[in-house]
Amino acid sequence: MKTLARPELRAEIAARFRSNPVVLLLGPRQCGKTTLARQFAGRHKAEYFDLESPADQARLAQPMTALGPLRGWVVIDEAQMQPELFGLLRVLVDRRPLPARFLLLGSASPELVRGTTDSLAGRVALVPMSGFSLDEAGRKALRRLWWRGRFPKSFLAASERESRQWRADFIRTFLERDLRRFGVQVAPTALRRFWNMVAHDHGQIWNASEIGRSLGEAHTTVKRHLDILCGAFVMRQLPPWFENISKRQVKSPKVYLRDSGLLHELLGIHSFAALEAHPRLGASWEGFALEEVLRVTGDSEAWFWNTQGGAELDLLVFLNGERFGFEFQYADAPVVTKSLNVAHGDLKLQRVFIVHPGDRSYPLNDWAEAISIRDLRARVAALA
Repeated sequence: MKTLARPELRAEIAARFRSNPVVLLLGPRQCGKTTLARQFAGRHKAEYFDLESPADQARLAQPMTALGPLRGWVVIDEAQMQPELFGLLRVLVDRRPLPARFLLLGSASPELVRGTTDSLAGRVALVPMSGFSLDEAGRKALRRLWWRGRFPKSFLAASERESRQWRADFIRTFLERDLRRFGVQVAPTALRRFWNMVAHDHGQIWNASEIGRSLGEAHTTVKRHLDILCGAFVMRQLPPWFENISKRQVKSPKVYLRDSGLLHELLGIHSFAALEAHPRLGASWEGFALEEVLRVTGDSEAWFWNTQGGAELDLLVFLNGERFGFEFQYADAPVVTKSLNVAHGDLKLQRVFIVHPGDRSYPLNDWAEAISIRDLRARVAALA
C-alpha cells in the first residue's frame, strides 16, 4: 500500500528533540505512527524496538544491558506495553554527556496507562498524532477523507469495499484485543453497545444518566466507558466554556468520535450517497471539520459554548490571548445566525469563522467570514 509524506510531523519531532532527550508520539492504533517511526529510524540509522514483537520483547528482557550501550537514536514502538522501561529511561537520559535520544510511540494516553510519563517529567515532549489531515491528503481528497476517515489504511484502500472492511475489522480488533493490551478489562460487547449508542449522540451534549438508562448501566459505568475510549484517542470530550454572564450556560461536555470513517461505520452508513441523506449528516461534518481546526490550533484551549436559551458556538479557541469562534455548517451559502450574533456579543469574540465544504472563502460582515475547509489551515495558522 502506498503512503503519504507527513513532513510537518517529522519536523515537529525534530524540533522537540532539540530541547528534550525523549519524545513521546501519541495517537490511536493504526494512525501511521509505526510508518513514521520507521522512516525516522531509517533516516537517522536508529535502533528500532517493537514491543509487539516477541523477538524485541526478548531483546529488552534485560533492558539496561540492551539499552545502556546504545548511541544516537533509539525508537521504541508501543512503549506503554512495558511501563517499567520508563524508570530506566530516566536514568539513561540523565547521563552526561548524553549518548542517546529516545523516540517512544504509544497508542494510549498517559491517563489510561498510569505512570507512563511520571518518571520522565521534565525530560519528555509529547507530540500528538492522528490520521491524515486534509493538507496531507490533498485538497481534492476532501470528500474521500471525510467519508473514509483519516486512518491511512482506510483512506488509501483500493476500493470502497476494502475501506469499509478495514474499518469494521478495526472496530472489532480494537475492542477485543487492543484495549485488553492496555489493561482494560471491560467486556468487548459492552463497549461495542456503548460505542454504537454514543455514535448516535456524536456532537451532542453528554448525558451519562440517559445513556446509562438506555444500556441498563450506572452513569458511573458509562462515564468510565467514555474515559476508556477517549484515553485510546478514538473519542473526544469537548469541554464547555462558561463565565459570569446573565445566561444559564450548559456545563456538560460534548462528545465526538474523532474519526469520521469510524462514525459512519458505527452508524451503518454504507455509502457517501447514504451519508448525504442521513439525519446525522450535519453532525458528521461538524466533527470532521472540528478535528481539522484542532489540528492547527491544538486542543488545550478549546471549548464549546451553549446556553439554556439556545444560543451556542460550536468551537471557541484562544489564540495569542484573543477569542475566536468557529461554526460548522454543511451548506452552499453559510449564514450568520441569530445564535452566532449572541455568541459574538456575549463572548467578545475577535472573529468568527463559519467552516463549510465549498470552494470559496469570503467575508460575511465585519467580524464573521465563511471559510472553505480547504483554506482553513492557512487562514488559522496566520492567526496563530
